[in-house]
Amino acid sequence: MNTVATWPTQAETWLDERGKGAWIAATVLGFIFFWPVGLALLAYMIWSKRMFTGCRKSHHRGHGRMNRHAHRAAFTSSGNTAFDAYKDETLRRLEEEQKNFENFLERLRESKDKAEFDQFMDERAEKARAARRMADDYDGDDLDDRPLDARE
Repeated sequence: MNTVATWPTQAETWLDERGKGAWIAATVLGFIFFWPVGLALLAYMIWSKRMFTGCRKSHHRGHGRMNRHAHRAAFTSSGNTAFDAYKDETLRRLEEEQKNFENFLERLRESKDKAEFDQFMDERAEKARAARRMADDYDGDDLDDRPLDARE
């Protein structure tokens, strides 16, 4: 009885994991092999809004409700003042650690950007120096420094 009762949920989960294409393929195959099955799948897809939105979005909508509920439950009183004080202190500490970590990541990104920019500027300056050296070498090698009347 247990497997018979849970197979529709398992099939729905399996199809959701594979996306809208799997739902459409199942509906087409349902119409081909036994038209009432295809019609039932089409009705379910329209009723559950799987036809017009991504399956993954509708699948995550339920998780969003759970997250809002868990978030709301985190700030409600449990009735135990010692536990509530501990929970408040822990949440405050975690928020502070998260803020510090985000600041650290921002400083890390800035230092990496600065290092890359400094490296770029050094390479650019080195190329300019090399071009100047080549220009100086070219001027010195090809030109004759002797006066015009001494060249002949």
